[in-house]
Amino acid sequence: MPPEAPPPIEISAATVADLPRIFAIYNAEVERGISTFDVDQKDAGRDEGWLTERERIHPVIVAVRALEIDGWAALGAWSPKGAYRRTAEVSVYVDVAARGGGVGTALLTALTEGARGTDVAVLLARIALPNPASIAIHEARGFRSFGTQRRCGEKLGKILDVELMDLHLDDEGSRNRDIHG
Repeated sequence: MPPEAPPPIEISAATVADLPRIFAIYNAEVERGISTFDVDQKDAGRDEGWLTERERIHPVIVAVRALEIDGWAALGAWSPKGAYRRTAEVSVYVDVAARGGGVGTALLTALTEGARGTDVAVLLARIALPNPASIAIHEARGFRSFGTQRRCGEKLGKILDVELMDLHLDDEGSRNRDIHG
């Protein structure tokens, strides 16, 4: 008898009610991982504005399977400087128990497709190394490496490099015309 298929992954917009689970997944990386260089945990009661004060073009989404949030993803402003408003940073976090089950791919796919309907034209990812699974998921969605920030972070007693990746959602030809007249 073939193994039973896992329940489907449902992607939806995050709500304030999702924050305890979102922050639990994030805080695990703050404490024990390198996927974020943040060293301060988030708290649902204190940090609700992280979700509620986001602009329309910087959504947070969750992946739900069997009524449990297995991961979340977000677009964030790359920089507060106005000329960067067409660029957003991608963040994808998957609960340790759900890794390898397609959650990260589902989240990044939904986030990328959702960005196509906004003013965002360039998606950027910063991936602490080593993280071959995250690199592979981003490459599968069309992201390409454009450099490595060497020895730029220190966490958990390790000096870390960060791979920079981007995905251009806009038309390459029109982008060059805008820059060069």
